[in-house]
Amino acid sequence: MNKFSDKKVLVLGLSKSGIAAAKYLNAHGAKVYITESREKNEKDVKTISELESLGIKVEMGGHSDEFLSNSEFAVTSPGIPPTSSIMNMLKERNIKVISEIELAYLNTEKPFVAITGTNGKTTTTALTAHILDEEFKAYPCGNYGVPPCDLIDGDVEVYVCECSSFQLEYSHSFAPEISVWTNFTPDHINWHGNMENYFEAKAKIFKSPMAPTYSVLNAKDEKLNEFANVCEGVVYMFGDEVGENCCYVKNDAIYFKSNGVEELIIKLDDCPLIGEHNYQNVECSVIVAKLKGLSNDKIRNSIMTFKVPEHRLEKFAQTKNTVFYNDSKATNPEASLVAIRSFVDQDVVLIAGGRDKNTGLKEFDEACKKHIKTVVLIGEAADRFEENLKADGFNNILRADTMEDAIDKSIQLNPEVVLLSPACASFDMFSGYEERGKVFKEYVLSRIG
Repeated sequence: MNKFSDKKVLVLGLSKSGIAAAKYLNAHGAKVYITESREKNEKDVKTISELESLGIKVEMGGHSDEFLSNSEFAVTSPGIPPTSSIMNMLKERNIKVISEIELAYLNTEKPFVAITGTNGKTTTTALTAHILDEEFKAYPCGNYGVPPCDLIDGDVEVYVCECSSFQLEYSHSFAPEISVWTNFTPDHINWHGNMENYFEAKAKIFKSPMAPTYSVLNAKDEKLNEFANVCEGVVYMFGDEVGENCCYVKNDAIYFKSNGVEELIIKLDDCPLIGEHNYQNVECSVIVAKLKGLSNDKIRNSIMTFKVPEHRLEKFAQTKNTVFYNDSKATNPEASLVAIRSFVDQDVVLIAGGRDKNTGLKEFDEACKKHIKTVVLIGEAADRFEENLKADGFNNILRADTMEDAIDKSIQLNPEVVLLSPACASFDMFSGYEERGKVFKEYVLSRIG
């Protein structure tokens, strides 16, 4: 008998994770109702038709009592904040809300590696799954890859799950085998209400009742270094040689230490990822792989064959003189800082700008002075960025009307590196960072032939 047989379950949001949860629950006997606040558009017609053919009920443009009443529990899409009207409605009805990640966890006995953080979690998730796949059937899932509910009935041995703070907010018993926290910087404050709520959402998978067997934390992050003293599980630190259990860079190589015993994993020259932030991503993955029992040779070989996820400091083209990097995912100055600092003593042209998030630019400006030769500015933020750069002593600035114009101006300078790392959202000129990165790559490739 199916475990959800004849139980009414509400799914919030016609999203990728919501659809995955609905299909899984439906396949296991539940009566599934999907409720979505936005109005239906043309792209929804085919999806809704498919869902309804399975017996799943869908409503768009609001939340009716017919859908909400008598629900055993609700599974939410990650974008719906706790303060939303639908959450208040469910609270009044005492309907428990869980994440799609939690639903998957509760319905499989296979272990989870959970990877969270403000930046770097996608690269770390992709690399960790790539390495573990040498020995296990390991799949990237969650906020990157596919929803874990799509994998429950498949042949999976390890879930490598990128977890956003939104997803963890609605998780209550999700207890990974290994929890990784890449870093912590201000983000999503409007959604969570304040910084402390944002921190606590991520901290949940490091403390009871969701405590992991192993906790992996960033030694370079002051708040996480402090948190290491109170989190649960056996703690491994990365980014610095601290304590008996850690992973770090020394003598131009990445080393791993467990119970005080040091092992050389890979030389930096053999690593396809560049920059301190990426070395930290590799260190996270190395720790997880070692905890899962992989040999150093398998780890090293997997790192060397890894392809960086698109739009994340992605080296995609090269001429005799110039290397081109697409870091379109850098939608705020903090993310761009990471890319900018990856280049030392090189002639770098930075293409930046877009829709301004109005965050402070002092640190961004100082990094440009140290690492960047020329900044080419585009988009709505160009005026403020230029004003701040000049005020902080950086004057080698060009303006461009379009992405293509920015690329033309950059190539004319014949630099060693052209880096797109906008430090801004993309919505003034593009549908999202993906389209921005795609336009950048396609035009560069057309120019260099």
